[in-house]
Amino acid sequence: MLRAYTAAAIRAAEQPLLDAGHGPALMQRAAYGLAEAVVSVLHERDVGVYGARVVLLIGSGNNGADALFAGARLAARGVRTTALLTGGRTHGDALVAFGRSGGRVLSAPEDENKFLSEAARADAVVDGLLGTGGRGALTDSTAAIVARLNEIKQNAIAGMGTGLAVVACDLPSGIDASTGEVYGPVLAADVTVTFGAAKTGLLCPPAEQLCGQLVVVDIGLDDFLGEPDAYRLLSGDVAELLPHPATDDQKYTRGVAGIVAGSAQYPGAALLAVAAASACGPGMVRYLGDPAVSAALHVRNPEAVCSDQIPSQVRVQAWLVGPGIDGDSAQLARAQHAMGSGLPTVVDAGALPLVRAADTEDSNHNGVLVLTPHAGELATLMTRLGADTTRADVEACPLAAARKAVQLTGATVILKGPTTVVAAPNGTVFTQADGTASLATAGSGDTLAGILVALLAMGAGRTLPNRHLLGGTATENVAVASALGAVLHGRLARISPAEPLNAGMLAARIPRVWGELIATN
Repeated sequence: MLRAYTAAAIRAAEQPLLDAGHGPALMQRAAYGLAEAVVSVLHERDVGVYGARVVLLIGSGNNGADALFAGARLAARGVRTTALLTGGRTHGDALVAFGRSGGRVLSAPEDENKFLSEAARADAVVDGLLGTGGRGALTDSTAAIVARLNEIKQNAIAGMGTGLAVVACDLPSGIDASTGEVYGPVLAADVTVTFGAAKTGLLCPPAEQLCGQLVVVDIGLDDFLGEPDAYRLLSGDVAELLPHPATDDQKYTRGVAGIVAGSAQYPGAALLAVAAASACGPGMVRYLGDPAVSAALHVRNPEAVCSDQIPSQVRVQAWLVGPGIDGDSAQLARAQHAMGSGLPTVVDAGALPLVRAADTEDSNHNGVLVLTPHAGELATLMTRLGADTTRADVEACPLAAARKAVQLTGATVILKGPTTVVAAPNGTVFTQADGTASLATAGSGDTLAGILVALLAMGAGRTLPNRHLLGGTATENVAVASALGAVLHGRLARISPAEPLNAGMLAARIPRVWGELIATN
């Protein structure tokens, strides 16, 4: 499992080592890791190290020093290295080491054109402008240089070239290391080499989309790091977490998923959700709703048990309410009953308006609710509960928006997007970036909702690896199952990624993806 920390936590972990005089050693470890990453990028692009051209953007802080020391290592291996100093001060030892190794030094603003001319012929650029301690946007002068470098890269790609490879030192300059907010322009990285541990912002949208491949270089902070700020499930975790039937299980003990979805106007939502839930292999899927929708369901999924009862009349282990129930008074009433059952309940789409604030009398069961909004739906929900929010606000900092929504509702929130953020009432956060843009299609969310209710009914999340790091509460089980669902849903789009995809195709892919994930363990 990948663990991420705030910028403040990283600085606090470094401090004992700095106080003990180990600062230079930390910097050399970081520089070594950065230089090796640049070499790897050159190899991946079939560029020999000797004779390659690498340019470096150097800021005033330790990040610029790390980049200069890395540049010195590259120059010693025969790389033509050119550094542009953009700040009023530069780390003296790093600058001396860079010069002694044969690095060429330019200064802004007088040498900017020379630097850009060299960059146009370079194989890679190292972004060493701002590090973990940097906040806000670049200065006007450095922002202009970054904008020009972005143009150089895009022009090369448009000309059918590979473009200028960008390696970010610690983080792409202009993003917030703790929140994932972006203060443009940002030089989008192909690889981000971060030091000590992953930073939360590197795993959160919108910043993650600018980070490329993330490489974490161990510089010796592990013994000084506290509790993570966020987690990410990796393939091995997923393999261990996916539920599987025990020898003595029968259909009721394997988990019964209850679904209140669809209506005469929107029957497809029910079909998609039931198909996805059933494909995950619970002991049973119960559907409550319109008889005409049930008839359609029996054609596609004859194993589903359908009726027009109310939730209190059937036994399930988890509920899904909301997809396609807009405007159907009977379905809305069923959804409200399910949300008050005290069972884990996925609340999607048309049921989100039923969610009440955490401090109201009818919010007693909010702690077991799992809300699944996209950015627009979350903005509407938050505004209705008293926190005026726009879609743009949510998209600017999804992590903060998800955490605020948890405070307002007391529920677990799954904020869907390029990187899905899962935030739980106890503060646990997962971020998962497993999907592709192919999932941005009508009905995809209904499929995710079906996956989630099946996983909750089957007890996913109760056997989390390294449980001692989380605690294993019921709320955390829900958060883990939610993250697991986001992984499984995202991986569905990675089968034949070049082919067109619609939501009706997703459920049939679940068994294959499930099996492939299990095989990674």
